[in-house]
Amino acid sequence: MKSAILAMSVSAIVLLAGPAAAQGDWPSRAINVIIGASPCGDTDFNSRTFAKYFEQITGSQMVITNMPGGGATIATSAVRDSDADGYTMLFGHTGHLIVTEVSGLADYGIDDFEICCIPAIDQGAVFVTSEQSGISTMDELLAKTKEDPSAVIYGTELGGYSHLQGLLFSQETGAQMRIVDTGSAAEKIASLLGGRIHVAGIAYGAIQDYHTSGQMKVLGQPNQERNPLLGDIPTFVEQGADFVMNNPYIIAFPKGTDEAIVNKMDEIAAQIAEIPEYANDLEQGFRQPVSYYGRAEGLERLQAIRSNYMQYGEALQSAR
Repeated sequence: MKSAILAMSVSAIVLLAGPAAAQGDWPSRAINVIIGASPCGDTDFNSRTFAKYFEQITGSQMVITNMPGGGATIATSAVRDSDADGYTMLFGHTGHLIVTEVSGLADYGIDDFEICCIPAIDQGAVFVTSEQSGISTMDELLAKTKEDPSAVIYGTELGGYSHLQGLLFSQETGAQMRIVDTGSAAEKIASLLGGRIHVAGIAYGAIQDYHTSGQMKVLGQPNQERNPLLGDIPTFVEQGADFVMNNPYIIAFPKGTDEAIVNKMDEIAAQIAEIPEYANDLEQGFRQPVSYYGRAEGLERLQAIRSNYMQYGEALQSAR
């Protein structure tokens, strides 16, 4: 009888210790990282660059799964509905988890996930025009839209982050543009080169070769101060428009993921931000300086952004 009781007690201890041991060993296998964007764009680049250094630190792989479409709701829904075991993760940005809620594309937001941190901030965004548009400066854009508000077509993903960029840009500069749905970054580039749209908000790293060759013109960068990695591109503030809009990236897990796992990922992200080679990769790839906000500060920043964007909900929803 004593042996049976002892055996039962040992089994109970093993069962209780099992999850804790698994969490302590995390990560012990590959993590599925889901992103709501196509390959070769800024989100894809940031996630793959982060994954490279995550593997260096932990020895475990991050497998990037691209799930574009639906303003990233396909991707965010997949993560939200996954097992909260620490092996499915979202690498997105405010467009995926805040703007989609504001625009009504999703009935959930940052409160429905375990927010880990802000591993990076896109300070490499610019507004560009196509060569065919005949627009190369802000003054030319304003003049053209003043003559005919429907003459300039702004390409975006309706209900997404770049849609909100276009609304804020128009509000702060006075440029009235016709907003059309073109899709994600890769589709915007194709539409610009094909002359189907005239203006787009996009990461400079994705179009720098076209800018250098003269196929695209850059109107400005929506940073408070110049991102020096973008070279001699002026801010819109310098040009008299109070248009400032940075886009934090977000690492998030399904709701209910163990806090120890979320905190460990946050610690790893902080380590990655200190690696010089990582900074060099960001600079060379998308002209992006290193930025990192830990779990508490990152969530506070995201909540402030959400509160600010909510005022544009009606405009975003009416355009869908």
